[in-house]
Amino acid sequence: MRDVRPGLGDWHDAAELAYLQDAQLGQLLASAAHSPFYRKRGVPGGRAELAQYPLTTKEDLRDAYPFGMLAVDRAELATYHESSGSSGAPTASYYTAADWLDLAERYARKHVGIHATDTFLVRTPYALMITGHLAHAAARSHGATVVPADNRSLATPYAKVVRVLHDLDVSLTWSLPTDTLLWAASARLRGLRPERDFPALRALFVGGEPLSAARRARIAQIWNTPVVEEYGATETGSLAGECPHGRLHLWADRAIFEVHDPGSGRCAPYGRGQLVVTPLYRSAMPLLRYNIEDEVEISDAPCACGWALPSVRVLGRARSGVHVRSVELTQLDVEEIVFRLPAEYGVLFWRARPDPPRLRVQIEVDERFRSVAARDLRDALHAAHGIDTVVDTVPPGGLVPAALLTAAPDVMKPRSLFGSADNWDKALQYY
Repeated sequence: MRDVRPGLGDWHDAAELAYLQDAQLGQLLASAAHSPFYRKRGVPGGRAELAQYPLTTKEDLRDAYPFGMLAVDRAELATYHESSGSSGAPTASYYTAADWLDLAERYARKHVGIHATDTFLVRTPYALMITGHLAHAAARSHGATVVPADNRSLATPYAKVVRVLHDLDVSLTWSLPTDTLLWAASARLRGLRPERDFPALRALFVGGEPLSAARRARIAQIWNTPVVEEYGATETGSLAGECPHGRLHLWADRAIFEVHDPGSGRCAPYGRGQLVVTPLYRSAMPLLRYNIEDEVEISDAPCACGWALPSVRVLGRARSGVHVRSVELTQLDVEEIVFRLPAEYGVLFWRARPDPPRLRVQIEVDERFRSVAARDLRDALHAAHGIDTVVDTVPPGGLVPAALLTAAPDVMKPRSLFGSADNWDKALQYY
């Protein structure tokens, strides 16, 4: 596939954007013809046939494990990945070096920019998922210094992350939104003020979980720095990024997007439903009309940024809500209410589940605000969703223990030879 990819500003309206998509689609379909999966299914001849083509599902990817989707010689592969899905069955994904040029470039389309002067802390997994490797590659492609603080490693507990953020003058971070709240709590236990004692920090890049407007605003307030949202998947890389006006835009110059209504089976370019994506610059593992199964809302409303790209609201994984009586609630629904509580209450951590016929919510809150926080949250949930709620309050540390936020374990390599006074019950284990 050609190594000429569109850049922001190369189109001015939807018609020019469609022209760029069509210019690349033929090469993508030619690559798909080399994939065992698509060769068996048959490859559409162009845009019109693609619109009628069967969706590619996660089950298709699981059935094709490990290399049934491969469209190039294995010698051409640069990396192999698997998603973090909870089905138990592996979903493989792989990329060539040329694919990685597109992956890194899309991720780096941050409106705040990534520069050679930045120190970039990557706090997502350096594992089979793509997320940590993607941010690392994008940062290095712009000359930034990368701090690989993998969130799956015992070697980088929260206390160490806070130390690194402070002592290394980290300017950019990449993590789950929840991680930024855990860092803040850890920093405060260390006597540091997130809003003042990290002056080099200029943006928090976040993704990997739904983020309500209220929680986003609270994170930005706590750290006194912009929160920049990113959306993507291991199977596809970055799919959307945030413009200077705070809207999340789909990278429609690099992929064709649709919204799938599972009830009717129909797809449309805009509206609410499950996101379907056809990445256009993918040679190792072409995907045609891949249903990510995330619930989204896509709009073509104009944006002041002038990027001429559709905008998207990511609502979470389809079928991830719970029911309280006849009301379906998502994590975003509850989170938005929780983080509308006054900041002085200090509520950062919560959990909830149905307790028929009500919703039961637990929040960490200081004793001074226990009664008023419980009342305000209960009233707000009833006003917004018409449900009855039991709110249990626990003191700080009741949901996220202080020991977790302050621990600095001495992680050692596996060993077999011990001194007479050593604890050899940890033989051959990391600890």
